[in-house]
Amino acid sequence: MTEPKPLRADARRNRARVLSAAEDVFAAQGTGASTEEVARAAGVGIGTVFRHFPTKEALLEAVLLERLHRFVAEVARWAEAEDPGNAFYSFLGQWVDMGTAKNAYIDALAAAGAAAPRLGGEAQQRVLDALGTLLTRAQRAGTVREDVEVPELIALLVGASRALEYLGEDTSSRRRTVQIIFDGLRPSHRR
Repeated sequence: MTEPKPLRADARRNRARVLSAAEDVFAAQGTGASTEEVARAAGVGIGTVFRHFPTKEALLEAVLLERLHRFVAEVARWAEAEDPGNAFYSFLGQWVDMGTAKNAYIDALAAAGAAAPRLGGEAQQRVLDALGTLLTRAQRAGTVREDVEVPELIALLVGASRALEYLGEDTSSRRRTVQIIFDGLRPSHRR
């Protein structure tokens, strides 16, 4: 099997513009937004969208993968933050928000009969390692219970992202729900 030819500079710019526009359109209108709307927002023709992403599912998958890769880079930054407690809870808040958006993409792909992309291998390990570092640093700073481990934390975050879907657009309830979960992670003397 041969490697695909690298894209010309203008094709790379168009692809990046389509991905950026798709993320904005899907965030504003949901994953049901049309590829025509994405093309309009990107300032390209629909043919350009389909040249880079032959199906809407391919576009959804590419946007999701782009978000996941940005997330991987973000977790590493938080793991090195100066204030471990603030970094831990700030990152978890981002994880829950990202998880809710990720779920919408995964649900749309599943409805179309497509498999959702997953972070695997090195990227997944980097997230787990950085999350472990964040957790350990926050525990040592006394802002997270000592008995919490990474697998339990991931289960809580996955559950929280699905729970927020139930609340819809009620931002006040969403914020309170996340705060309740975070309070459960704090040592009893800090609740």
